[in-house]
Amino acid sequence: MKVSKRTTYGIMAAVDLAINAKEFPIQARAIARRQGIPIRFLEQVLHALKNADLIESHRGAQGGYLLSREPSRISIADILEALEGPLFHRSPAHQGTRDRLPTKPELLLGDVWEQVQQAERKVLEGITVEQVATHQRTLEAQRNPMYHI
Repeated sequence: MKVSKRTTYGIMAAVDLAINAKEFPIQARAIARRQGIPIRFLEQVLHALKNADLIESHRGAQGGYLLSREPSRISIADILEALEGPLFHRSPAHQGTRDRLPTKPELLLGDVWEQVQQAERKVLEGITVEQVATHQRTLEAQRNPMYHI
C-alpha cells in the first residue's frame, strides 16, 4: 500500500491536534511549525479533514482547529478515506462488468487481492489517532529525557 504525503500530513495534523488541542483551538501555523509541514499544503489537508467532519475550525483571533470527536474514535482509515477518497472497493472479478468478462488473472487472483484489501482495512480501522498520539508522546519522551538535579 502506498501512502501519499497528503495522507501522512493529515495523520500528523490529527495527532498534533490530539496532543495539543485539548481545550483551545490550534492554529494551522503552529501545527505546520511543529510537524514540519508546508503551511499551504497543510491548509488544504485541514480543509479536506473538515469537509469529512473529522476536525472543526473556529474563526477569529483565538481560532484554529480541534478534532470533532475524541481521538480514540477517529481511525487512520477515516483519515485515509477523507483525504484519498474510497480506498477499498470490490475487486474487478466481483464487479458486474457489462462490456467485458473478467480476465483469467482477475478470476484467479481477485479473491486474493480482496483478502489483502480486507486485511489492510481491518488494520487501519483498528489504529486510532489516540494510539498514534500515545506513541508520539513516548518517542518524544525518549528523545528529550528529563534530567533532575
